[in-house]
Amino acid sequence: MNETFATHDTFVIEKKFDASPARVFAAWADPAAKALWFPKADEFDFRVGGRELNRGGPPGGPVYTFDACYQEIMPDERIVYTYNLDMGDTRISVSVTTVEFKPSGGGTLMIYTEQGAFFDGHDTPAQREHGTTLMLDKLGAVLKNT
Repeated sequence: MNETFATHDTFVIEKKFDASPARVFAAWADPAAKALWFPKADEFDFRVGGRELNRGGPPGGPVYTFDACYQEIMPDERIVYTYNLDMGDTRISVSVTTVEFKPSGGGTLMIYTEQGAFFDGHDTPAQREHGTTLMLDKLGAVLKNT
């Protein structure tokens, strides 16, 4: 019998962008803009209680399913969502994420905070933080080039 366990952790990533809070917020709120830096959503309903769902993964590898529900949206200021991440039929984590957009020196300081429960060693907080950092770096590149 395999032992089951949950690892709980919180990580915070701060990114400075040379774009207004409204522009950075829009990169999260508009499905076409978000698809430039985050996997294209199968469903995208950006409102409190709305759902974002996408599936994908490496060729020949497992299918990952990101299933999020928006809990709070304050335009140009804050987004809070909960999400499950599944690998095939296996739930690998459940998280609460807060994304804050603060004016800073003519740009935006974005503060991304994720509080997660990571299950049975399928993913770790360090792996998630690393992947999230890469994703937010891609957001920065998109904001710089658009």
